[in-house]
Amino acid sequence: MPPGPIQCVHAPRDGRSLTGDIRLLEAFHSDALGNSRDVLVYLPPGYDHDQTRRFPVLYLHDGQNVFDTSTSFAGAEWGVDETAERLVHAGRVMPLVIVAINHAGALRADEFAPTRDAHRHAGGHANHYARFLVDELKPYIDRTFRTQPEAASTAVGGSSLGGLVTLHIGLEHPGVFGALAVLSPSIWWDRRAVLTRVEGLPARLPWRIWLDVGTAEGRDTVRNARALRGVLQEKGWEPGADLHYLEVHDAPHSEAAWAERVGPLLEFLFPVTASS
Repeated sequence: MPPGPIQCVHAPRDGRSLTGDIRLLEAFHSDALGNSRDVLVYLPPGYDHDQTRRFPVLYLHDGQNVFDTSTSFAGAEWGVDETAERLVHAGRVMPLVIVAINHAGALRADEFAPTRDAHRHAGGHANHYARFLVDELKPYIDRTFRTQPEAASTAVGGSSLGGLVTLHIGLEHPGVFGALAVLSPSIWWDRRAVLTRVEGLPARLPWRIWLDVGTAEGRDTVRNARALRGVLQEKGWEPGADLHYLEVHDAPHSEAAWAERVGPLLEFLFPVTASS
């Protein structure tokens, strides 16, 4: 049976740690993936006040961990809603729409890893996930909410395997996303295949990139992040301009650690400018 129409409602608050105006797209169906998932959409302060204003958009993977302790891994959320509210009200971040895309549970690695790992029996469906995001979810978001749909105003991000799929989506669709938030990326997957792809770029792509890692995530994770930073710089990205690289001393591979980086990440990717 084909899925019914998408229901966009105010997200329920009972037992949830949600802040601000958050809408729920319940069981958003994807033909590309052949499954459905909930999507939460945060609307910035002032969204309803000026009906002519449009807003940039940040898409985040692993949506269960983005806004809500009741759904997050081990009860630790990123607190993106609280951080965005605080920074927007303080005039430090441009008002933006934030789309938190729930992962597919046991199929998470399948959807986030570009290639199949025979030993882990996982991966290989990242192209389908990218099609879901680019061809199904983003068009719906742009139709339903007052967004700035152009690449320069659209970012995508995630951590761990979510960082890996962020790089993959950027490489596959450089004309759709103009900014990437890559937190503690799983560059190790398939013998660093994503690093090889970046090395193969003829030149810099039109992205602004946030790249980070914690020094307590393991020697290889830090080494891989540094290698990616080096390749990006070789291709023409400039630290402090369109590339921000951060190593956080003693930070582990965890939701709580990534939550600490949300504020600086938003300030780098969505700075308040004179025109805004």
